[in-house]
Amino acid sequence: MAKFEGIFEIQGTMKGMTFYKSKDGLLIRAKGGVSKQRIKNDPAFQRTRENGAEFSHNSQMGQLLRQTVSPLLRLAKDYRVSSRLNRVMSQIKNLDAVSERGERQVPIGIGTAAGKALLTGFDFNQNAAFRTVFRTPYSLDPVTGIVTVTDFQSEFHLGLPEGTTHASLSSAVVGIDFATRAYDTQYSNKVNFAISSGSQNITLTPVAMPIVTETQVYFFLIEFFQEINGVQYPLKKNSHNVLHILDVV
Repeated sequence: MAKFEGIFEIQGTMKGMTFYKSKDGLLIRAKGGVSKQRIKNDPAFQRTRENGAEFSHNSQMGQLLRQTVSPLLRLAKDYRVSSRLNRVMSQIKNLDAVSERGERQVPIGIGTAAGKALLTGFDFNQNAAFRTVFRTPYSLDPVTGIVTVTDFQSEFHLGLPEGTTHASLSSAVVGIDFATRAYDTQYSNKVNFAISSGSQNITLTPVAMPIVTETQVYFFLIEFFQEINGVQYPLKKNSHNVLHILDVV
């Protein structure tokens, strides 16, 4: 796929080339190709069919995970989060050592330690990575889902975007069965505070632990606000917010 950098913004098809606008600018791709019917039936395209089936599965698994925390995702994501998460799901699927090619499954791959490690640490907004924004130790109890931060000083322990006056911390625990696509999401309390050098202890406790226990995913959300006349407004349309996977068990 090529990028068009001419002086005219062409959109549509011209001489077998399709010009279209995306978030990355004006792109070009060749028109046409092999027919869908041939891809579906020709033995020569067996590998293509296998890759397509696994690609579709990866996309469905990524969509499922995003769905489990959709209220949080609305607060912190970048426009490439779907494709980035699909790549991780593809890597997890590759850890399925029992299924035939074209039928490898994320539910099997995520059952391995390596599969869990691939998903752990994922940032839903790569423009605000957890490790660059949150600068102090925390503890996570996987049994209770409680996240604690002791001696937290927001002025020093957060990478603060310009204009920030307040911030919030919260967490969530998702129990998810990738095979049946059942899930249960439990959210913690939200701790909101003014930016200052004062020290505080923060405890984020989910209201309960998920009733689905096949795989548990622990999320951490950081939100930034600017207070004007007593009202806190999301800072720059949430573009600096963090949504991070702390652990997968």
